[in-house]
Amino acid sequence: MVNLLPKQEEEALLGLKLELLDTSNSLYDWSKVKQPDNNKISSACSWSGITCTTSTITYATNNNNYSTVTGLDLSQKNLSGSISGKYIKLLINLVSLNLSHNSFSGKLPQEIFTSLPNLTTLDISRNSFNGNFPSMALPADDYDHIMVQQHHHRLVVLDAFSNSFSGSLPVQLTKFESLKVLNLGGSYFEGRIPSWYGSFKSLEFLHLAGNLLEGEIPPELGNLKTLTHMEIGYNSYQGNIIPWQLGSMTQLQYLDIAGANLSGSIPNHLCNLTSLQSLFLFRNQLIGSIPSCFGNIISLQNLDLSDNLITGSIPKSFAGLKNLHLLSLMYNGMTGSIPEGIADLPQLEALLIWNNFFSGALPQNLGKNCKLKWVDVSSNNLTGNIPPDICNGNVMLSKLILFSNNFTGRLSPSLTNCSSLVRLRIEDNSFSGDISPLKFSLLNDITYVDLSRNRFTGGIPKDTVSQAFKLQYFNVSHNPDLGGFIPGEIWSLPSLVNFSASSCSILGNFPAPPLKSECSSSITMVELSRNNLSGTIPESAANCKALRVLDLSHNKLNGSIPIKFGNSSSLVLLNISFNEFSGSVPQSNNFRFMGTSAFLGNPDLCGEPLQPCFTSLGEFRLGRKNSEKLRWILLLCVGVVLFIVMSVLGIFYLHRQRDKWKMVPFTGFPQFTAKDILRSLSTTYTNDSIESQTVTPPLISSAPLICKSVLPTGITVSVKKVKWDSNRRELMSDFINLMGNARQKNLVRLLGLCSNKNFGYLLYDYYLPNESLAEKMIRMKTREPTRMSSSSSNWAAKFKIVIGVARGLCYLHHDCYPPIPHGDLKASNVVFDEGNMEEPHLADFGLKTLLQMNSWTGSVSGTDDELRRATIQEEIHRDIYSFGEVLLEIVSNGRLRNAGGSINQSKRILRERILSEIYDENDELEVGTSEDQDEIKLVFEVALLCMRSKPSDRPSMDDALKLLLSGGESKPH
Repeated sequence: MVNLLPKQEEEALLGLKLELLDTSNSLYDWSKVKQPDNNKISSACSWSGITCTTSTITYATNNNNYSTVTGLDLSQKNLSGSISGKYIKLLINLVSLNLSHNSFSGKLPQEIFTSLPNLTTLDISRNSFNGNFPSMALPADDYDHIMVQQHHHRLVVLDAFSNSFSGSLPVQLTKFESLKVLNLGGSYFEGRIPSWYGSFKSLEFLHLAGNLLEGEIPPELGNLKTLTHMEIGYNSYQGNIIPWQLGSMTQLQYLDIAGANLSGSIPNHLCNLTSLQSLFLFRNQLIGSIPSCFGNIISLQNLDLSDNLITGSIPKSFAGLKNLHLLSLMYNGMTGSIPEGIADLPQLEALLIWNNFFSGALPQNLGKNCKLKWVDVSSNNLTGNIPPDICNGNVMLSKLILFSNNFTGRLSPSLTNCSSLVRLRIEDNSFSGDISPLKFSLLNDITYVDLSRNRFTGGIPKDTVSQAFKLQYFNVSHNPDLGGFIPGEIWSLPSLVNFSASSCSILGNFPAPPLKSECSSSITMVELSRNNLSGTIPESAANCKALRVLDLSHNKLNGSIPIKFGNSSSLVLLNISFNEFSGSVPQSNNFRFMGTSAFLGNPDLCGEPLQPCFTSLGEFRLGRKNSEKLRWILLLCVGVVLFIVMSVLGIFYLHRQRDKWKMVPFTGFPQFTAKDILRSLSTTYTNDSIESQTVTPPLISSAPLICKSVLPTGITVSVKKVKWDSNRRELMSDFINLMGNARQKNLVRLLGLCSNKNFGYLLYDYYLPNESLAEKMIRMKTREPTRMSSSSSNWAAKFKIVIGVARGLCYLHHDCYPPIPHGDLKASNVVFDEGNMEEPHLADFGLKTLLQMNSWTGSVSGTDDELRRATIQEEIHRDIYSFGEVLLEIVSNGRLRNAGGSINQSKRILRERILSEIYDENDELEVGTSEDQDEIKLVFEVALLCMRSKPSDRPSMDDALKLLLSGGESKPH
């Protein structure tokens, strides 16, 4: 007796192998091997991914066992290429075919449906099959005659999730009477959902989400009496209403129509879905109130109606939803109080109702009888106190978010019981009393605490922070009666990044880090402004190598500035304004770049960037008492000299217009005069026309490129022109000085400013002959060669560009004070020099903000600071969004331009499909590895974080850079 596989099937498998690209050699054992004993060809049933069924056939006196292939599983084998159907159709006994989680492309062979009559399971999910679905090959008007011979087809499962199919949804599938699972989500299907889809006889699972479907949702879907799971969201339907007929699907357990452009109200008929466990209708434009009859769906576990236009209150009937785990109503216009019955839901884990208009108190039993893990009721009009039993015996609560309400009272002692608490945000309320209930020795996992803008008193207990080993963010600012002292332990907490206690009436000395080795390596920001601190700044504070911002302004500190701070490699801002410091500012670039605002309000302090410290003949520090007489003498002499000089200059001014020009060079730029610059510009315009201001090239984009200019020493610069009103000149010049002092390798250097009272010429490093990032993307998209060297034409080179852009933008936002928004970040403003085509440089940073300054109205002293802060913050948020767009362009070789908003609104399945396409695009252009794919995915995810619609939900550039370098997670709400 022999066990043979029909030769036709074995040859079909070997032919199929030849069609595939198997870079990982996953099908290494698919080969003919002769057996040594009888020289027979071995059975292919032992090959990987093959399942056979054996049957016995008696012929004459011999019984032969014949094996036939019934299962072919090639999933997750890193295969690619296209499948013709030439060989697959020969496996006529296939029952199960699984090609999922590969990179197959091309059209799905129609032979799978026409030549495999025994097929019951077909899984082609997570590939790149494209074109029309194969059953669409016949004309639509032949519907009644299509596949007549196959209407008894045995197919039960068809999973085509996350591919690139296009065209209309295949209506002929409704002839498959045994079909139970139909997943066509995450492709490019367009048009309407066929009304015929309501005629499936046995369908239990329907997934059409994440396509390009439009039109109305057909009410015929309500005829699917056997359906238990339906996902049809993340499309863009018109008609915009939820058909009430969907309430007839009495077996339905899961309904998702999120992100589908729905409007109108929620039909009461959905209350008939008595088996429903999950209902997701978020991110639409639904109006009206929530039907109170939803409280009768006792099987409901997840209800998400967030990000709509829903009004009204939470129905009291929700007290009957004893199986509810998630209640998400955030981002609506709901009012009223939170029903007490919500607190009695035993399975409730997440209560998310932020950004509404709820009022009244939280249910006083909240947390006592449920399994709460996440409570976010921020940005409402809630009052009262924290429920006393919010953590009474509850070891599951990890996020308690109550900020921006009208809560009062003391911190509940039960907070100590929240051993699982990770995030506590109660800022911007009216809480009072002391903060001692926060015993960090019992809150072992807490990382984020914000108690700011309340009415706490009693100081910061030493043991409150001394054992906070995982604490990263601690803010008690703007509690005007807090008082007490600063615990010295803040310097030694191993994870602390930000410590803020401004405007708290804190007394005593500024605490010194005990030893250099004990200063936390993570602490980057300490804010202690507007307190009553006295004494000196301990020099050991400069030993904290990660410290970037130390704000001690508006206190009573005295003494001299520790010289060590001037040599700190990390310090960006030491704000000691409005104290009692004396002596000279240490000579250091750190302090010069901080500007005068960081040192103002200290009458006995002098030296750059403040007024010079003069003796009679040279620059030496003199106390104010010792130099009083000398000062009067000097002032008298200076007055006489100034009178003479001003008289001469006045006459000279009338005769020589060109002396109105002033040249300000920045670090590293030769000391050219204004005359040198104006003469150099004569290569494009005459000296007379430039100096008499008769030439005014039109503004384009954020600032115009006037010309390139070759200076006397041979330096080539780009020249841009900005105009200003006379009362804005000083303000704009100060900002240009800030731009000019910005020095980082990923920024195009601003070399100098040549200006008069009406406008100025900005002189930049010259990069124009080389490709910008936008030009690179065009060449990549059209498969043209770029100017990158062959050794760098891979993902590693692009990732280096990503990091370079991030570092440049991070420097502008976090290492400059005040921060400099780029304002016009895009691929065309990322340029490269001739020597290194992988190191990007950001051009035109700050120019948009600069030009906006000239349009501000109001008094210079009163309005400008306010406008500047508001403008800078707004532009920084836009920078982060623009950074996300640039990242998408880089990973997609320029294809995904201005697509962030639509991708962010799509569901995970569509994003996964897009990511798969990005992998393919990068593989086509360059050799990639699994590590490359991990980095591509990381860049893609960071891009989507940066392009969130709400600015406050976007990461800072510092966080974005950390994510890109370490693969960490974004901060939660």
